[in-house]
Amino acid sequence: MDRKQCCVKLSVQPSRGLMDEKFIVLVQNALPGSQLTIRALHQCEDGHSWEAFGHYTADTTGTINVSEDPSIGGTYSGVEQMGLLWSFRPIPGSKPGLRMRKKNIQTPMEVTISVYQGHQTKGFADLAPLSGVVVERWYMAPGVRRIPVTEGGLTAALFLPSGPGPFPGLLDLWGGGGQLVEYRAALLASHGFASMAIDYLTAKITMETGKMVDNQYFETAYRVLQQHPQVCGSKIAMIGLSFGTSITLKMAVYSEVIKLSAAVCISGSHVQPVDGSVGQILALLYKNGDKTRFSEKNEVIWRDLLLPIPTDPSLKVNIKEMMARAGNSHLLTVLSYPNAGHLIEPPYTPHARSSNFKTAKMSEKMMCLWGGQTVEHSRAQEDAWKKMVVFLRENLYGGRNPTSFSHL
Repeated sequence: MDRKQCCVKLSVQPSRGLMDEKFIVLVQNALPGSQLTIRALHQCEDGHSWEAFGHYTADTTGTINVSEDPSIGGTYSGVEQMGLLWSFRPIPGSKPGLRMRKKNIQTPMEVTISVYQGHQTKGFADLAPLSGVVVERWYMAPGVRRIPVTEGGLTAALFLPSGPGPFPGLLDLWGGGGQLVEYRAALLASHGFASMAIDYLTAKITMETGKMVDNQYFETAYRVLQQHPQVCGSKIAMIGLSFGTSITLKMAVYSEVIKLSAAVCISGSHVQPVDGSVGQILALLYKNGDKTRFSEKNEVIWRDLLLPIPTDPSLKVNIKEMMARAGNSHLLTVLSYPNAGHLIEPPYTPHARSSNFKTAKMSEKMMCLWGGQTVEHSRAQEDAWKKMVVFLRENLYGGRNPTSFSHL
């Protein structure tokens, strides 16, 4: 190794920031024209490790700026400021079907970013980095509080922004995998919304009689949020992903209790019994189980199961046309991202084209194909998140930026 290469300096700014905040990775004091690999490594709470890396060439001053310089190889290519996060993949030898998800959002996601001599693609554990730094990525901004909620039989977590409030409220519903998933709600609270993440599947099935929740469960969650002293009860929205979208649409339209100021529906289906409970909606999906298809890798494709496509044109529903007929086009915003996958998450979350999946009623996991191409999917997540936050601010804050918003 050249002696000068031992003096390579690596910096990341900010080294401590929110998950949706960009950082600048800068390499200095390298040999001009030298080939270097910049790598990110993260170990999840489940013990599995993920990596991303890019191949760079130092300029005439011995500098590489990831925000401006192109990667010519690695897990991403081109000028990609956040490629070291969104192109994360399990390290070689990991078991198949992994999906990166933060469990404890009260601790940061720690990422070690290192620079290596040469254009490396494997064997990083046996290589000595020229320099390295540890970066913290948080879902909770300073002052955001997490409050467990069990009132009314709920299994939920409320995230309150810093400051006295009152804040607009959000009910956050994930999909058919169940569990209490908190990281999106925590990040939304960091942007000024009192966000309540709800487990409406697994907790109720395993803890009580085995029966699934009814519509009253969501109405209880709405009331608890509405009546909180730091929540503006007249400004509440609901956000759903996948199966959570079915519940969001249902409660927004048919509930006599829930009166939403806005609804965000991601990768979901409106096909459901109008007056049905959660169990009845799931029963309809399982009824179409014989339509399940499989990829050449034996991955489950649920398109015709979750979103039956009727052969009778009169049965097809176009929500844009439906809203236009009702004179409500101004109330609808539709975002479409070709080549993005099903799981649209907060920015820089690694793309899971397929992963192990188990619903609340499954006895064992299956490998599900969520689809999408990594680059297009990462672009969709970043763009959709920005527009979603703006949409929520416009409808819950009247376009005003919340005074409680804070960075790390």
